[in-house]
Amino acid sequence: MRTKSATKTEQEPVSPARVLKRFRVVFNAVRSHFRDMEKQVGLGGAQVWALGIIKANPGIGMGGIANNMDIHQSTASNLIKALLKRELIEMSKSPDDRRNVCLKIRPAGTALLKKVSGPFEGVLPAALGELKESTLKRLDKDLGELILLLRADETAEAIPLASI
Repeated sequence: MRTKSATKTEQEPVSPARVLKRFRVVFNAVRSHFRDMEKQVGLGGAQVWALGIIKANPGIGMGGIANNMDIHQSTASNLIKALLKRELIEMSKSPDDRRNVCLKIRPAGTALLKKVSGPFEGVLPAALGELKESTLKRLDKDLGELILLLRADETAEAIPLASI
């Protein structure tokens, strides 16, 4: 079944303005999801995502959070500090290596996650995960070209969308 938007796109000539409108729709969906999430539970989207990862992976360490979220370890550390401050998680030293930590969700964190609607990681990663591999490859290539034309700072790829 074709959506109104897909049918409309096939009938209109492709123009930079049309593509820009598509970006606006995507970014608005992302922003709305994270805004709604913050209203529901009083936490930013990146914090909710980290909390969800901890719930799914009891005992995970700081490096595991960074890897799962594809962010720098210092960014993960800041997210964890906020969750600790709100007493949503607990942190202990790893029994195997005292330099590492183990993170576990507390009952308050579990209760908070039950109030969240939609995917913890955000709607865009969830939607991208549902695309066919060929579509993802094409999108990656096309966005790579756009990034080159923008001369964009590619270090921004490590910033969670919820923080933008």
